[in-house]
Amino acid sequence: MPGKILVDITPLRVSRDFRLLFIGQLISMLGTQLTVVAIPYQVYRMTHSSLQVGAISLAQLFPFIAGALVAGPLGDSLDRRRIMLWTAGALSLTSAALAFNASTHHPSLLALYLVSSLAAAVNGFSNTARMASVPGLVERRHIPAAAAMMQISFQVGSVVGPAVSGLLLGLGLPLVYGIDAGTFIVAIIATAMMAPIPGAEGPGLSPWESVKEGMRFLRGHQPLQGVYIIDINAMVFGMPRALFPAMAGSVFGGGTITLGFLYAAPGIGALIGAVTTGWVAHLKRQGWGVILSVVAWGTAIAVFGLVDTLWVGLFMLAIAGWADVISAVLRNTILQTSIPDRFRSRMSSIQMAVVQGGPRLGDMESGAVATATSIEFSVVSGGLACIAGAVIIGLLMPRFRAHLAAPDEIEDLAV
Repeated sequence: MPGKILVDITPLRVSRDFRLLFIGQLISMLGTQLTVVAIPYQVYRMTHSSLQVGAISLAQLFPFIAGALVAGPLGDSLDRRRIMLWTAGALSLTSAALAFNASTHHPSLLALYLVSSLAAAVNGFSNTARMASVPGLVERRHIPAAAAMMQISFQVGSVVGPAVSGLLLGLGLPLVYGIDAGTFIVAIIATAMMAPIPGAEGPGLSPWESVKEGMRFLRGHQPLQGVYIIDINAMVFGMPRALFPAMAGSVFGGGTITLGFLYAAPGIGALIGAVTTGWVAHLKRQGWGVILSVVAWGTAIAVFGLVDTLWVGLFMLAIAGWADVISAVLRNTILQTSIPDRFRSRMSSIQMAVVQGGPRLGDMESGAVATATSIEFSVVSGGLACIAGAVIIGLLMPRFRAHLAAPDEIEDLAV
């Protein structure tokens, strides 16, 4: 029986392939989060510019979106497990290339841009295939719990990875990148043990026709549009992570360990939120739940920008992370229970472009505003803009705002 508070772990118990998917993502995410801290740290150390930190994140945006959008139609017609296998191998190689570049006497900033952009494109493929695979590995009534479990794997990586990275950066960037490369080997092994996950569409439509068919489906479903748009709003305006390398020293007076704490704090709150999402599965007004969660996220970020005491700042980031994971579980539930399987990879590709692209746009936005004004103004104004955006989206998209959990979903969750 699903818990009223704690997350329901039934998907892990009843589905071997979901367990393998969960383990592979958990391990690879730990390594990926090491690199999420290492790349902006390396760029800031080389350039001393928050704008450059934002720029390298923006440089990863378009390759990621291209990879995700190409993976959409392919994932609806090809074996998703095979896509995950090949992309994990490619990501191991890109992390090894970052380690090699960092080990040279004069690391190349251009190489850092190029390799991280290539890795972003491959990640677009990988994340789209992984997300689209989840509903096929569990029963429909377990999809909210599976979404919460995938959030837990992501958030554990988001907590442990940055915290460990803050310690390991003192030992050298090549070590950090090398560990990331090794974690993808574990993901390859776990994925190889899974059964094939064929797409539902089968061959027939050209990739371009397949994309157009997916866009026509999306245009007819305002709740899905709302899920994507409100997440872009939150990540573009309310995600000041590009400023963390500068804030660690100039605002909080710390070093690499403080930097690791700043990156880890949202994940700590999100992890607490993810393991206590039993109540979220019973929430009927899912649209309103997403809107209020994003408002809470923006409020916490705005307050974070006003403080200069480290523990208070970390606490506000943790609250933001908690609100974000509630929003994420609800958004994933709306998506996965509203999309027919034949469109699942194509819609997942759009979601991946939003989930990963939004923060990259946010890095550029926060870095540019901070350069033009100040760090504090960039963070606070971004949080307030996030709140305003969520309210406007709720007003302009009534079908998204009023979206309810399907009756059969509520009944199944109550069993």
